[in-house]
Amino acid sequence: MFDLVTQAKAYLDERYHPDGYNLGINVGPDAGQTVMHCHIHLIPRYRGDVSDPRGGIRKMLPPAAD
Repeated sequence: MFDLVTQAKAYLDERYHPDGYNLGINVGPDAGQTVMHCHIHLIPRYRGDVSDPRGGIRKMLPPAAD
């Protein structure tokens, strides 16, 4: 599976030239997994897309309703 992520990253690098990436895998309902199969989120990031990128994509997502 990591080979597929590497291929997808190479495609995104060539086409969109991001400055970095976040990778995410949710395992189990308590971690937010809603579809019970393995999938990986490959999220391109760009310098300045948020003021402080520490903490991954949390600051990019709107607050979720409880």
